[in-house]
Parts: sequence; C-alpha cells; structure tokens
Amino acid sequence: MAAQTGEGGAADPRRRVPSTDALLRDERMRPAVDVLGAPYVKAWLKGAQDAVRAGDLAPEDVVQTVLAQLPAAPITAVRVLNATGVLLHTNLGRAPLSEAAVRAVGIVAGATDVELDLATGRRGARGRGALEILRAAVPDAEDAYLVNNGAAALALAATALTPAHSRVPGSIVIARGEMVEIGDGFRLPDLLESTGATLREVGTTNRVTADDYAEAVDDTTAFILKVHPSNFVISGFTAGAGVHELRGLGVPVVADIGSGLLVPHPALPDEPSAGGMLRAGADLVTASGDKLLGGPQAGVVVGRADLIHAMRRHPLARALRVDKLTLAAFEATVGGPRTPTMAALEADPRALRARADQLAEALRGDGIDAEAVDSRATVGGGGAPGVELPSAAVSLPTGLAAPLRAVRPAVLGRVTEGRLLLDLRAVAEADDDLLAQLVRAAR
Repeated sequence: MAAQTGEGGAADPRRRVPSTDALLRDERMRPAVDVLGAPYVKAWLKGAQDAVRAGDLAPEDVVQTVLAQLPAAPITAVRVLNATGVLLHTNLGRAPLSEAAVRAVGIVAGATDVELDLATGRRGARGRGALEILRAAVPDAEDAYLVNNGAAALALAATALTPAHSRVPGSIVIARGEMVEIGDGFRLPDLLESTGATLREVGTTNRVTADDYAEAVDDTTAFILKVHPSNFVISGFTAGAGVHELRGLGVPVVADIGSGLLVPHPALPDEPSAGGMLRAGADLVTASGDKLLGGPQAGVVVGRADLIHAMRRHPLARALRVDKLTLAAFEATVGGPRTPTMAALEADPRALRARADQLAEALRGDGIDAEAVDSRATVGGGGAPGVELPSAAVSLPTGLAAPLRAVRPAVLGRVTEGRLLLDLRAVAEADDDLLAQLVRAAR
C-alpha cells in the first residue's frame, strides 16, 4: 500500500475510496446484487469502505474482499457444524433437514397446489400429501393433522375438545409428576391454563394410579392427558398408570409423546411411539416434528377421526396451521430416505472412531494439537433422558472454541475436562474435510 503523506495527503488511499454507486455498477458485483439485493450488498460495501478509510484495505481490493465475505443468502443466520454430541440441539434448530426435504422446500417455494385440486381446478384440501403420508406411516391412526409445533397441538386440543354439553374448555386430568417444564421457562400447566381449561391434578409427584384418574373424571372433563417426561427421569419409589389402564374411563385419552417417534426404535426402548400409544388405547397422540421424527418444526396429531375433525374445524386452527414449506418438508421427511437424525442415532461407533483417528492425524500433520478420543453423545431436544450413545471426538485445545465459533460455517463443540471435543456423531461424514479446513482456519 502506498505510503501516507499525512491526513488528507494526495498519496493517502483514503482519498480514493470508491463510491457505493460505482461499486454496485461493477460487473463483478452484479451476480451478488441480483441474488442478495442492492440494500444488503451496500451494507457489506460500507464495511469495506470503512476499512479503506482506516488504511486497512487497498481501494482496488474492495470488490474482491466483499465478494469473498458475502453469504449465500441475505439472512443473518449462520450455518453451524454441530459437533456438540447432542443430536437434537435446541439452540441449533434441532433436527437438520434431509436433502429430500431441502429439495422439497425449493420445489414449493414458488406457486404450488397447496390448496388447489389441479384435476378439477377447484379448491383442494390443504396439506393432503403430507397428511396421507403421515396416516400411512401410522396405520393405527384414523386421521392425522399438523399444526406449527408441539405446544400448538396441545393448545388446540385443550381448546377444541370440550365436554359434550359445553362450548367452553373443560377440565384436563393430569398427573402431578407430568406437569413438566421443557426449558426457557416454558411450563405445560401455563400453556394449558392459558386456553381457559382447568387442570385437575391427580396423584403425587412420584406415584399415581388409575383409580386417581377415575376419581377425578366427571362431566366437566374434556380429556385425560398423559405426558411423557421426555427431559427427566423419576426413579425409586414410583408408580404410574399406563394409557391402557385409562381407556375405559369415559373420556378421551390424549398422549403427548414429545420426541416424535412414529414407530419404536431399538436404540431407544423407553421412548414411546405414536403407533404404540394408539395401540395401547390413546385416542389422540401429539408430538413434535423436529425431534426424532427428523423433520421441520411442526405439531403432529394422530388418532380418532372425530377428535381431529373437531380440532381442524376450530377457529384457532387457522392461527396454528403450517405453511406450504413445512408441509413439503414434512412430507419428504416422512415419505423419503433416512433422515440425518436417524443416521446420527444409528451411527456405528467404530466408524466414528475411524473418522476421528483420520481427522486427528491430518490435523497433527499441520502442527495442531489434536487427538482422537472416545466420547458419549446424547439425543437432546427433550428426548431419551439418561440415554448415552457411544461416540468419538477430536480433542483440541480449549483456546480454539471461540475461533471455531467465528469461522464460517461456524463449528460448535463442547469443553470437557480442559479440552475442546468435536464429537462426530451429529457431523455428516461428508463434512469431515470441511471440518478439518475450519479447524486449520481457526488456529
């Protein structure tokens, strides 16, 4: 860079800061402007112009520098490689979408037949493809419905499933030990009571029987709610009443299974499935779509057709319905290939260790203090509490934690016993080379 001759001197590069209009007209910038929009690109140009004024960037390097920094889309969200060992990390958006789901979102991003019957040219049923796929995946269900998340499914049930003689929410019978908090201060009782429903608590924190439920049911009862305690375990002197014990009490039984398994999985024997709950006697099952199901955020409802019809026709359903992007991603998730979540859950620990060995060796070749170690991963996302999955990780100095969060894509690991572990169970094998490049860039 040319030597400065003083503030405002002729040789001062700050006097040659290219104008924003000139930069936007540069042919090299045109593709970025077309994709990201001029206002977004201007914000990045301003940063580079400020760097020129500060003497940190040569004027002729502005375009090249900005093009190298611009993201692929005009959003603030950053892609993150999840090396925490938590498969469904709530702060990272829980389940990553499959390639099939990503392609499906792209297909419906424009105009689509979301509520149109192309054969007749008339209005069609919204989300019919996703709901047909869901019903096929849970054959014990008479009908299925989707709303925008699991909490919405419970709120709609509490509002729509009123006692036969009433037009307002009735009472919901629930065990004290199942009145859960799922994080960030969100408590299930607060949600249900916000709908106008009255909670009738039965049993004690650690013990509840079918007789407790039977004594609480009366003509004001809308339904019995069974909640799977998906983020904690109560052990010791405990007793509970299963869905099969509650089916004959004269009111619907709604089971919230949380994590979204549609069918049982051998790696998670204590995690309930939608089909299993319906076979046990539940009238409705609610679950989340972005946990073990592996899809987009959605609230899944399966079960009796008359109850789902009441929920679908309730005015609140309009406020809670899912959009076309969610419907497409959900359909591709349930009807498509194995999801990244299932791939991570079913990963072979020996293959994970082989990957960790190879990555650590490559990084050591570049002078980085890296070691392959055995690790333990968890499901996360409020699912399978207490279950640990054997895994493998690359162990690095903790000083790399912050620089790895600053690279793009960002890398998030976990610090354990004075080392930063990059657990590979939730990292796709196809991203191993990228992970190594990011570690090199962060050192």
